[in-house]
Amino acid sequence: MLKLGFVSAILAEKSFEEVVSFASEHQFSCLEMMCWPKGKAERRYAGVTHIDTNELDADGIAKVKSVLDEEKIFISGLGYYPNPLDPNAEKAAYYREHIVEVIKAAAKLDIPVVNTFIGRDPSKNLDDNFKEFAKHFPAIVKVAEENNVKLAIENCPMFFTNDEWPGGKNMAISPVVWRKMFEIIPSPMFGLNYDPSHLVWMQMDEIKPIYEFKDRLHHIHLKDVKVYRDKLNEVGILANPLEYHSPKIPGLGDVKWGSFFAALTDVGYKGPVCIEVEDKAYEGSEEDIKSAILTARNYLSQFLVL
Repeated sequence: MLKLGFVSAILAEKSFEEVVSFASEHQFSCLEMMCWPKGKAERRYAGVTHIDTNELDADGIAKVKSVLDEEKIFISGLGYYPNPLDPNAEKAAYYREHIVEVIKAAAKLDIPVVNTFIGRDPSKNLDDNFKEFAKHFPAIVKVAEENNVKLAIENCPMFFTNDEWPGGKNMAISPVVWRKMFEIIPSPMFGLNYDPSHLVWMQMDEIKPIYEFKDRLHHIHLKDVKVYRDKLNEVGILANPLEYHSPKIPGLGDVKWGSFFAALTDVGYKGPVCIEVEDKAYEGSEEDIKSAILTARNYLSQFLVL
């Protein structure tokens, strides 16, 4: 059935070996491993490199596989979340090139999925952004097909800070957008890394899309969110979203987890489900971060076998 893991970004200061060891010690089955190019991070949870695609020669591949075999952990997907439709053409091209590199790395490591964003120019409407999407993403999906790697798009709007106003930096946020994405690129290798929390704070049903897009669920993120209604009543939905909501670990927010897992089992999803920790209440220390991962694991254990 479902295999529980977590996203490695929250353990940014730990080595690949340390992250795998922690997961193994604490009853996890899998990990989503971050594969950002090494360098300065532009935002929280970005710029984390637990697998460096530049080091995947024969020895590097053997080392990764050996650590995983020894600890009895598998990698559910490689993660890299830039803005591939950035209005700066040079940056956008670089981000797309690295997505392709991560896809090829996944193939070398026998990892089935790469998780990323579609991206967006925040200043443009959806129709204009779709023109750029149709220009650039078919070639990326073709590489995924050629390497037998699924490409999974997370549904986070990437609208958290003022520089992402007004449209955010990832347009793959809703069923209407997903339908058009899959109309333009119908490949079964192209799908979703589905995170219910983003639909909740956008005032949408986080359960219903699971049924319609069951064949496009390539990976699942488990993150919760708390919408503060008193704050929302003050600022409205057009405010900077963090003015009225906060990401939380599973069980401490508004996601209907019982209905969520019921829907996953209804549609026959048997893939990875990975905890994503972005809860500021648990970021005070390394002990707090580890507590967040394990507290989420304990809550989720009622829905799956560890």
